[in-house]
Amino acid sequence: MIEDFGRTPEGASVERITLEAGAARARILTYGATLQSLEVPDRGGDLDDVALGHDDLAGYLNHRSFFGSTVGRVANRIAGGRFTLDGREFRLARNEGDNTLHGGPEGFDRRLWRIEAAEEGFVRLALTSPDGDQGFPGELRLRVTYSFAQEGEAAVLTILQEAEAEAPTPVALTNHSFFALAGARGLESRPQSALTYRFKAAASRYLPVDAARIPSFPAPVAGTPFDFRDGTQPLTGLAGGYDHCLCLDQGRAELVDPVTGRRMELLTDQPGLQLYTGNFLKGAVVGKGGRAYVKHDALCLEPQIWPNAVNMPPEWGAGSAILRPGARYAARIELRFSTEAAGV
Repeated sequence: MIEDFGRTPEGASVERITLEAGAARARILTYGATLQSLEVPDRGGDLDDVALGHDDLAGYLNHRSFFGSTVGRVANRIAGGRFTLDGREFRLARNEGDNTLHGGPEGFDRRLWRIEAAEEGFVRLALTSPDGDQGFPGELRLRVTYSFAQEGEAAVLTILQEAEAEAPTPVALTNHSFFALAGARGLESRPQSALTYRFKAAASRYLPVDAARIPSFPAPVAGTPFDFRDGTQPLTGLAGGYDHCLCLDQGRAELVDPVTGRRMELLTDQPGLQLYTGNFLKGAVVGKGGRAYVKHDALCLEPQIWPNAVNMPPEWGAGSAILRPGARYAARIELRFSTEAAGV
């Protein structure tokens, strides 16, 4: 189902696409290629929305909170808003002090994507980013495909992000959904419940950060609050919350809310996973149902190339974030929603 979701200040129509997988429903916006809502059942079969966002377009236009959006050209932070490529320095638009965050002040989350194809359980959105966009070189052609299907007892949402470039340029996309497995209704009685979830990730290293949240050389997680290999609950090991990249040994993580029984398994082909516990939700932004989201109402699991990889020495092992003409960028995120019994 495709429906109208409002108009931009320029008068362009924004559309919302609903995908179904059994009883579960996912709604996608053409504005920002955004996951606007995601309704999945708890262990009793009751549906609730587990993704933060807004009920109308005005919320997305007036508040850049990245709720459910596709971010790029480069997710996370680029130190100093600059990088050197093939001997030439590029200076980017900066939007977090001296740094460039999530593509700059007008990243892909602020763009109107177009529907390229839509069928039952599937939609593909497209966008063209011009040469010089936010300071990045080369025209970039992008596609984001959302597909939703029932596989056994799991509702599976797959996000495929693709790009081709006319000139060498950094590309590192991700989806920036805020997950509240307690559900939208559950947050009323369980504010800040994201820290009560159980989180597990196959990562033996993480990226320490400085005061500007720029990462340094990878460090082992053993003996630190970043060791999630055997599962951690509650997520209170780090004062102030997490906003760090885990260096994945395998592209796999799991998030469980023991109260509702909702389980989200994440599978990805990306080398990093940013764990962000909603530290900057301060009750200033009103979301769906009139709720003002507060710190730790939800958390983000953002598969991506390591933050600031474009400025890291090769020996650090980040891998290249540079897409060159003739090559294809592809990043895959698979979210599998199911439930577990009480007391597991």
